[in-house]
Amino acid sequence: MKKLLKKLSRGPLSPVFKVYRKIYKPVVLHFFYPVAYKFFTLTKKVNPKKVVFIEARFDKITDTFQLIYNRMEKEGYEIHECFLLNTKPGKLAYTKRSLHMLKEISDAHYIFLNDACNVTSCISLRKGSRIFQVWHACGAFKKFGMSTADLIFGDNRKNQEKFPNYRNLAYVTVSSPEISWAYEEAMNLKNTDTQIVSTGISRTDVFYDKNFIEAAAKAVYSVCPKARSKKIILYAPTFRGRVAKAQTPDCLDIAAMKEALGDEYFLLLKHHPFVKKRPEIPENCQDFAMDVTKELDIDKLLCVSDVCISDYSSLIFEYSLFERPMIFFAYDLDEYFDWRGFYYNYDELTPGPIVKTTEEIIDYIQHLDTRFNPSQVRAFREKFMSACDGHATDRILELVEKC
Repeated sequence: MKKLLKKLSRGPLSPVFKVYRKIYKPVVLHFFYPVAYKFFTLTKKVNPKKVVFIEARFDKITDTFQLIYNRMEKEGYEIHECFLLNTKPGKLAYTKRSLHMLKEISDAHYIFLNDACNVTSCISLRKGSRIFQVWHACGAFKKFGMSTADLIFGDNRKNQEKFPNYRNLAYVTVSSPEISWAYEEAMNLKNTDTQIVSTGISRTDVFYDKNFIEAAAKAVYSVCPKARSKKIILYAPTFRGRVAKAQTPDCLDIAAMKEALGDEYFLLLKHHPFVKKRPEIPENCQDFAMDVTKELDIDKLLCVSDVCISDYSSLIFEYSLFERPMIFFAYDLDEYFDWRGFYYNYDELTPGPIVKTTEEIIDYIQHLDTRFNPSQVRAFREKFMSACDGHATDRILELVEKC
């Protein structure tokens, strides 16, 4: 069926398909979804115990929600899950999932988001429902939302205002007061009733849990027993390009790292979950490095890593809680800045060396004893992660109880 539609869209019916693509979004967001939601609300009252967790991109409940989910389930709330899978192709299937979600939230008292969502933003939210935006990332690193208007990465300002992603929010939770301004800008929240609250990020609570950290070490060594007797270097870059066609860097010289650091270190690679095609580790380096993207989640890897190499990923905020060395492999810094931009000056933000070659990475790791500055990481942590103290979930649940 998909092949047939693709063929028709390129044939004599292509003008029809062009019109369809042009009108689909405004018709669905400005008419179809609002009317459907209103219809669903007519038949049901708000259920004061109903909670709906909405995953925009993934097909399971992610760590952003997990602790909140567990606590609310334990306290007797009626939990529901919706998975929009908005990066998956197929407009009709996505529309069907969106309608299901609108039906679910139509009588929900509490609605949780962790990403942009134009479906919940296009409706007139009924009185008695509250939407919590517990954003999936800590800190404020690379720009998103309205902050990217008219950049290569983002849509133009006119379209972002026409099809908003952050309306109807009661609360937005962030990792520190320092970054509230960035979320206000990105979500276009100025002159709205939305409250940006420095509760901390729920999923960071696990980094204060000794049982979680011990279990993380067991999980890592179970997947990668060769790392047990070595110090661990984690390489976790963010993706490049659009979400639907996300690519990952392939500039790290693993063979050179093995030769220089192999006696003391083991390298674990964790690529962004949006990336489908990952570079292979050279066969002669598989006793030094392992790609654990599918096998291990990032929280476990952060717990056990002795050094973290990243670039523009927000995971540096979480990793700062451990006050360990970080290296910023920003070989394409100028291009990435033009593509997406940052909320802070990159040179001033990063609590570690900015490098452009594998040789610089090796040199820094070989001289960690004299070059690593813990106070730099500590200051970074206090500025951007001050509310992430192991009790973020408690504070978010306090907000829930107020509604």
